[in-house]
Amino acid sequence: MPKINPPYRADHVGSLLRPKALLKARQRYQEKEISKQDLRSVEDLHISEVIKKQEAVGLKSITDGEFRRAFFHLDFLEQLAGVTVKGSIAASSDAQDKVGFTPPKLSVTGKLRHVKTIQVDDFNYLKSQVNQTPKVSIPSPTMIHFRGGRKAIDIEAYPDMDEFFEDLAQCYRDEINALYQSGCRYIQLDDTNLAYLCDPKMRAGALERGDEPNELPHAYAALINSVIDDRPTDLTVGVHLCRGNFRSTWFAEGGYEPIAEVLFNELNVDAYFLEYDDERSGDFAPLRFVPDDKTVVLGLVTTKLPTLELSRDLIQRIKEAGQYMPLENMCLSPQCGFSSTLHGNEISEDDQWSKLELVVKTSLEIWGDS
Repeated sequence: MPKINPPYRADHVGSLLRPKALLKARQRYQEKEISKQDLRSVEDLHISEVIKKQEAVGLKSITDGEFRRAFFHLDFLEQLAGVTVKGSIAASSDAQDKVGFTPPKLSVTGKLRHVKTIQVDDFNYLKSQVNQTPKVSIPSPTMIHFRGGRKAIDIEAYPDMDEFFEDLAQCYRDEINALYQSGCRYIQLDDTNLAYLCDPKMRAGALERGDEPNELPHAYAALINSVIDDRPTDLTVGVHLCRGNFRSTWFAEGGYEPIAEVLFNELNVDAYFLEYDDERSGDFAPLRFVPDDKTVVLGLVTTKLPTLELSRDLIQRIKEAGQYMPLENMCLSPQCGFSSTLHGNEISEDDQWSKLELVVKTSLEIWGDS
């Protein structure tokens, strides 16, 4: 049997739509009209309110909505010594034409070091406000490598890639240990790159950068494992795979088959949050590789469109997934966050809460209170 407590039968990925007042406060801070502490006070207020809303709809996994971040990954990664954000990568979609944006590219311009705790203060506030389980989402360590590859890693800082991967892993071990010491018991790694390796165009891009796309999943599993393998037994670690989520657009497509065997049998996480809201994610057949001690959280409810799914349709899709793995090893969630960046997806807050209520309601129909 897998760990399911957490993740919960009704779970979610983490980010939530930012209230307009919070966005205005962030803008005022950027324009130097208010201080950092003033902004944090506004964030505290809105985080406290959004925690109550999550608990009111019946969620047991509670986040701060990522209300303190502009981007799900950059705000974290930029705080590691040696990381620089510059340029962007190409997308398989028309996102560049539609919204003028593709994912930022990360470069390593010096030795990687964890010079300060990154999420601990934010977690401590979250923990002080919740009645349920506080959950922290952080970007996967693979985000530092995939988008630039070897060419984006300073050759003088890291002539040896083994040393690069070890330093990167140590940064994450330090942060996760600090979170655990503060009481965190539920961490989610947000990973776009394993999902991007399901996309033929993204695989071709990796090849052009000098990386072998068939080898990268093994390397990334080894990297993540080197971070989490010695974790305490009461710390649950999940990974969320995403094909891009910016203002309701996407950046990659392709089913999980190219990475499934490695993903489910070499990567030593407890749970997988998998996008399955449309045809871009392929069918459920890759779930045949999931071992009995792992949980899969099926992301069947889209955060990109306002239309509310029907519970009976979700139940039918879960039954279809049940042809490849046991129902008792599954949970339900939205396919991604509602606001991976501060811009948010093209839906309303009412849409967001209706979808989260639907996840809770449907999970109760399928699994009861388990």
